Amino acid sequence: MLRDLHAGQSGGPHAPAGQAEQRPWWQVMCLTGLDYFSTLGYQPGIAALAAGVVSPIATLILVLLTLLGALPVYRRVARESPHGQGSIAMLERILPRWTGKLFVLALLGFAATDFIITITLSAADATAHVLENPYVRGTLDGQQVTVTLILVALLGAVFLKGFKEAIGIAVGIVAVYLALNVVVIGIALQHVAVNPHLVGDWTDLLRVERPSLLGVALVALIVFPKLALGLSGFETGVAVMPLIQGGKGDDPHRPQGRIRGAHRLLTTAAVIMSVMLVTSSFATTLLIPQHEFEEGGAAYGRALAFLAHEYLGNGFGTLYDVSTVLILWFAGASAMAGLLNLVPQYLPRYGMAPNWTRAVRPLTVVFTLAAFLITVIFEADVNAQGGAYATGVLVLITSAAVAVTMSARRRRQRKTTIAFAVVTLVFAYTTVDNVIERPDGVKIASLFILGIIVTSLLSRILRVTELRVTRIRLDPVARRLVDEAAASGELAVIANEPNARDEAEYREKETEQRRHNHIPAGTRPLFLEVTVRDPSDFETELAVTGEERHGYAVLKVESPSIANAIAALLLHLRDATGKLPHVYFNWTEGNPVAYLLRYLFLGDGEIAPVTREVLREAERDPERRPFVHVG
Repeated sequence: MLRDLHAGQSGGPHAPAGQAEQRPWWQVMCLTGLDYFSTLGYQPGIAALAAGVVSPIATLILVLLTLLGALPVYRRVARESPHGQGSIAMLERILPRWTGKLFVLALLGFAATDFIITITLSAADATAHVLENPYVRGTLDGQQVTVTLILVALLGAVFLKGFKEAIGIAVGIVAVYLALNVVVIGIALQHVAVNPHLVGDWTDLLRVERPSLLGVALVALIVFPKLALGLSGFETGVAVMPLIQGGKGDDPHRPQGRIRGAHRLLTTAAVIMSVMLVTSSFATTLLIPQHEFEEGGAAYGRALAFLAHEYLGNGFGTLYDVSTVLILWFAGASAMAGLLNLVPQYLPRYGMAPNWTRAVRPLTVVFTLAAFLITVIFEADVNAQGGAYATGVLVLITSAAVAVTMSARRRRQRKTTIAFAVVTLVFAYTTVDNVIERPDGVKIASLFILGIIVTSLLSRILRVTELRVTRIRLDPVARRLVDEAAASGELAVIANEPNARDEAEYREKETEQRRHNHIPAGTRPLFLEVTVRDPSDFETELAVTGEERHGYAVLKVESPSIANAIAALLLHLRDATGKLPHVYFNWTEGNPVAYLLRYLFLGDGEIAPVTREVLREAERDPERRPFVHVG
């Protein structure tokens, strides 16, 4: 009757080791690079709009924060959470009970914002590259939203069909895209080198707008939060860890080979992206007139594509457009994979989602419909979605920084704690600044958080009488006591709330139950004592320990829910002994509504009727259902 579930198993594309085909770290880097590297399609243009002539300096600050802040944080996340749950799992372990669960739900809301907006923003920018191509321009005017919805639908169709070949496709797309970007940026920088007056014009304009170096630095510090899209790949980088090929002798709980691979993935991706961001920002700022970056301009949302057409011709430019469209469209695949990995690892385990959310296809439909809605709301506008995207990215990175800071503090690593605390403060400033400047992200994230919390609580209520014990283990003493009780006649179990646990307590309890419920003479009852451990947990394993106390047979167990533990153990005893157990309760004095709420959130409440209902749902045949007596 009990389900044998193992932590971390899900039907998503990022299944644990042994459930999914694993690849070398550099190939998996290309999967996460779909999200990370694809930001080159729109990042230089967004940077130019946000920072103007200061854009290269603001981008340089972003790169320093990437290499000195985000990279060390996520290298530690990879080391402490190597199974793809990321920083959310670290915070779940650190924060207790319902506090931790609610915090995780809030972070999942921001993660949903990050990943869903990745899908819609990338598809919108892919559409922009299609519509602005010289060979297409004018034929699809006014169809931005329609084309974007088609791209999102195609992405959903890929996941509905299957996602087995994703890494192979990703390697090809990323390799071609990076190569084309190297060519475009290289040609652009060569043009700057043979026209040194461009650098002079830029520095002159910089001096006019910001006469002092301190002024330039301050402006760069103020505007660089708007460039936070360039940090988008780190959360996906740790989410794909289960796909990284580890060493043959890796400990499943601490796979050092996989961790080393993840460190190489994160470092290599960060270095490649840092070089690309700085050089592309410098080249586009010097070579593209500022008005072209604005809405309606030829470089709006596609700065590097503008340079590709301008300096390498429409033939190469179209090849670049096709490559950009493919990586932007497939970047949504990386985000969708991240969602399909995160949600099944948390919500079903919390009892806050139906079990069908462990499967890929139903979740894909839900996320695709959410992407449709966001696309329509934002009218497939790249810059309009930038704030929401940056908010999701920054909240997740800030939470990761908080997690590693708390982890270092718990391990009493003083210098490391101080370093990570400084990084956390920088990311917190960046997040707050972005929220103040672009509140769209918090509004969207709040809707996701509200939706997740409401549906999660409703699901928890609907599943409240579901049998949710995954495995039961009896120690040798417990097994012996059960066998002796079964041999004595009727298998009688007395539910006892442990208090003094002295001889008088057990004697009075047995006398009372024999008088009220007519336990047959000669039957040796088992006392069952359940202690609530963490009522916010949902699925659990039961470890039953046996004890002979003052001549009475006592079974002890810890569980998130008393009624669920009793029902599960009764079914286990039935299957182990071949006898239908009888369990004996006293009625509890008090308001039944209050006790129902106590059961929902504290795991106790009115035990007898809930135990009977759990048994009724778990065992539909009344002839095989354990008996419940209340006196």
